[in-house]
This record gives sequence, C-alpha cells and structure tokens, in this order.
Amino acid sequence: MMNPTPKGDLKTGGANMDVETYMKQLGKAARAASQAMARADTRAKNQALLVAADALEREIDALVAANAQDVEAARANRLEPALLDRLTMSEKTVLAMAQGLRDIAGLADPVGEMSDFAFRPSGIHVGKMRVPLGVIGIIYESRPNVTADAAALCLKSGNATILRGGSEAIRSNQAIYRCLLEGLRAANLPEAAVQVLETTDRRAVDLMIRMKDNVDVIVPRGGAGLIAHIAENALVPVIKHLEGNCHVYIDESAILDRAVEIAFNAKTQRYGTCNTIESLLIHAKEATASLERLGPMFASKGVELRGCPRVREVLGDSVLPATEDDWYREYLAPILAVKVVKDLDEAIEHINQYGSHHTDAIVTENYTRARRFLREVDSSSVLVNASTRMADGAEYGLGAEIGTSTDRIHVRGPVGLHGLTIEKWVVFGDGQIRR
Repeated sequence: MMNPTPKGDLKTGGANMDVETYMKQLGKAARAASQAMARADTRAKNQALLVAADALEREIDALVAANAQDVEAARANRLEPALLDRLTMSEKTVLAMAQGLRDIAGLADPVGEMSDFAFRPSGIHVGKMRVPLGVIGIIYESRPNVTADAAALCLKSGNATILRGGSEAIRSNQAIYRCLLEGLRAANLPEAAVQVLETTDRRAVDLMIRMKDNVDVIVPRGGAGLIAHIAENALVPVIKHLEGNCHVYIDESAILDRAVEIAFNAKTQRYGTCNTIESLLIHAKEATASLERLGPMFASKGVELRGCPRVREVLGDSVLPATEDDWYREYLAPILAVKVVKDLDEAIEHINQYGSHHTDAIVTENYTRARRFLREVDSSSVLVNASTRMADGAEYGLGAEIGTSTDRIHVRGPVGLHGLTIEKWVVFGDGQIRR
C-alpha cells in the first residue's frame, strides 16, 4: 500500500509519480469501478458492508491507536478546538461506525427502483428509475468517521467514490480504509470502488474538483473557506452547504420547560457541529421567564452570550452586546447570540435574512404558527418542538449521511442513499412509433 507523503511524491511500482498523474489514475480507476458498481447486486454490496463492519470492530485497538497519533500531531499543530473534537475517535466512535455500516446494509437498495408509472394515450407506459450518480468525490476535514459513512453510502447506492480527508486525519483514514478494502475484496467488488487519497498535497483537491471526465459530483464537508473555494473553482457539480447558522425560536405559546430543554440541548450537546444553534430567538412575552432559566444554565457550561438590549436588561452585563455580525456568525464554539423579537413575523424575517438555510426550529403549542414556520422558513430542515441536533441522517432514518445540502438541486437537507442517486425516464411499449 502506498504511504502518504506531505510533498505529494507518490511511489508505485518503484517509479516516482507526481500528483497530477496519481489523480488521473485514480479517476480512471474510479470510472471503471463505477460501471461495475452500477450493476452490482444488493447481496454483494451488503456483504461488503458487513465484512467491513466486522473488520472495524476487530481492528478497534489499531484504529484508536492510529487516531491517537493524529490527535497528538494535531494538538502540536494547534488545531482549532472544534476541529480537534471532530478528529478524536474513541472505542465508542469505532463501534458507532461499524453499526452505521450495518444500518446502511439493512436499508432498502434504491438502485433500480421504479415509480410514477402512467399509461399515455399512445399506449406507452412511462415512469422513472433510480440509478447511481457515478463517481462521487468527497473532500472533508477532521472527521475520520466520514470515511466510513461516505464510503458505505456510496457503495450501497451503486457509486464509486474518491475520498480526500484532511491531512490531520491521514493515519485514521488509512486505517479505516483498510477495513473497507477487506469488505470489497470479500464481496468480489472492485477495490477502486472506494479510494482514499494517500497524499496530503493540497493540489490533489484542485485537481479532483476539475476532473469532469471521471468525477460526476463533488461533496465538500468542512469549513466555510474550504467549501467556498471548491464552489468557486470546481468544474464538477457540487453538493454543498457553506455554513450552519441555525436557530431556535421560542414562541409565546411554548411550554417553558420544553423550550428551555430544547434550546439548551441545541447549543450545548456539541459545539462543533453544523446543526448546533448559533442564535436563539425569544418572543417578547417569554423573554424574562426564558432568560432567567436559560442564563444560569448557559453560564454553568461556560457559554458566552451576546445579546440585544432586552437580553442584557434581563441578564445584566455578563451578556456582551450583540453586533450585526453576530447574527450572521457560525461560531462552532460555546458562544450564542440571543435576541428578543416582538412576534413570529420578526422571527421568520430574522432567520431568513441572517441564517444559512440549514436547520431551524420553533418551540410552540400553536398549530397555526407552527405551520407558518414550517412553510415560510427557507431552510433544508425545519423542526417543531425538537432540537436542531435532531437534524441528522441517522436520526432521519437514512442510516447515515454524506453531508447536508442547502442548495436547491436534486437533494436538500441530509444526503442519504436516495440523494446519491438520480432518476431517469423509462418507457415500456409494444411497438409504438411516432406519427
């Protein structure tokens, strides 16, 4: 197996290979593998996933040890706390990855699904069939579990994938990749169906996003800078979200205990995730009661509050004044912007202006206002009386997700198996011709 080298000089067969040649070879191999994967049967795909899951569990000590080396190096390089949190793997993390592969194996195979059939006056029977996208390039930072989740989703949906994880997780990703290869071999599926880049050379990213002959779609997962760069420079279509500036709005009819629990969980359950709230909106009639409960709770977790004048009036100078920039920010940190609004109209207007169209929630007992919130908030996931942390592929029953799309394309929200396929028209006839 090739070894990762920071300079991107890769050796194979004893000959030096530059990054451009390396990427071309990966692309060609992925294209050939995608054709085999498109016709692979469900049994073989499931076998690959189940064998890989067993391998992850068997190699759990080696996986955690490889990750520990990555974490140690990341700390030495002063990786940001949010990214360090995403990078760290434990025995529990590995077991969750293995279970995720088994969950995906248990899902219905979308490839070949046919729907929406109707007979036309000519007698032809017209419908749609689900088929794989082809070759999916995935570029991500820190999270080693993405290697397993993304590979599994691409495999089950009949696609080939090229994975480019962050240099900070190179040892972890390669250790996971070896388990995935074991599954592919056991199922007699092409090894090139899943390829994990073994170079940390950043040029590989720019090459991948321009490989329009051998890559059909790019899915970036990472910081806003990475995703913006890919969106601006890619020649390959991109499924993306730029930021996760999410909100909880506490309505005047909300049950206080429920509202407090949801808002607290949505911010503090984890800080470095894209479905963690960065802003809390509270109806003016609920401001005092909600803030008096939530203020001390956030303080106990070390969450810094930045609020409007009304929030500071209730909680005092411990709350920093919120600036216009705060309403736009994705902190990925224990910082929360808090605003008191006069009504639902102002809450919806605020979310649509400052939010990132990712995930937003309302806490209310009013059916009419809940329906308005669902209809008018322009986000990929909109929740009623639930934490934004529930906006997740696994929680939605997708088994896992390859990312969250905030684009208006063929998929929006958590991207699972169906999001990695497209529909084509199919027609059954018995001799019809156009006259």
